[in-house]
Amino acid sequence: MSFCILGTGMYVPPKVVTNDDLSKMIDTNDEWIMQRVGVRERHVSTRETAADMGAKAALAALENSGVKAEEIDLILTASVSGESISPSVSCMIQNLLGLSCMTMDINAACSAFDFLLETAAGFFARKKVKKVLVIGAERLSRLLDWTDRSTCVIFGDGAGAVVLGEGDGYMDAVFDVKGGDRVIDIPQPVGMSPFYERGQEKKPYIHMAGQETFKFAVTAICKDCKELLRRNNLTFEDIAYIVPHQANKRIIDFASMKLKVPKEKFCVNIDRYGNTSSASIPIALDELNRAGKLKRGDLILLPAFGGGLASAACLLRW
Repeated sequence: MSFCILGTGMYVPPKVVTNDDLSKMIDTNDEWIMQRVGVRERHVSTRETAADMGAKAALAALENSGVKAEEIDLILTASVSGESISPSVSCMIQNLLGLSCMTMDINAACSAFDFLLETAAGFFARKKVKKVLVIGAERLSRLLDWTDRSTCVIFGDGAGAVVLGEGDGYMDAVFDVKGGDRVIDIPQPVGMSPFYERGQEKKPYIHMAGQETFKFAVTAICKDCKELLRRNNLTFEDIAYIVPHQANKRIIDFASMKLKVPKEKFCVNIDRYGNTSSASIPIALDELNRAGKLKRGDLILLPAFGGGLASAACLLRW
């Protein structure tokens, strides 16, 4: 037994920051950002935490699923941008929802939603749960150097959630991790220990080598999707939608070209939300679901890639 998706939900904060808004703050413009990243606007939190947004996405998913909050046995949350190391984002979401179930966070950056689906599948296989909330919630605006045009134009805030129930919709997944901080790094402050020998301290913001990230992402999407199809005796013609992590529109376009898969098969919404890390796939799933584009029995690929460096891809039957 694995699981099926019973409902989806998302939340983004009301404040929208456009490329023109950013051009008043830093040396950039709409054309430069659209050509390099494909983002036209992003939502930015002014008051809400990652947990606040995650709880609102969870409530939307519960309503969509018809499941009552008190039926939830487990909350799994992905985030790199919680306000506290402890309590975790999942604990704070549990508190906001007024629940008392087990909760757990995972930090696998932009691939974390896929990692959590695999984690949930294990709980279902052991018959430990009947209903599970899986949430990606990010306030990446707190991790950005807003004077660095190479990173601050890319990211946005938001949360996405799914409610899972018993079923056979989760078919297969692949994962790959190449540990290291050379390409993508979000350092913590070194701290005040008088015993720690300080080296050169990096600022606690997102640091990213753009070209190397691009190459890793395209390779990961192509490799992971082809491996899943090979293992399950499928072709891309069998797949209704590919819902990739929304990191950069050029990455998705290049993967489409390399895989020889029409762009129309890829779900793309980065132009409206930016890169929301672990929230990007569940946000895109919710938009597809609420637009009525997903039909029962549709096969969906969810490729993801990001810090770690970590990549993953899941194969679902809707």
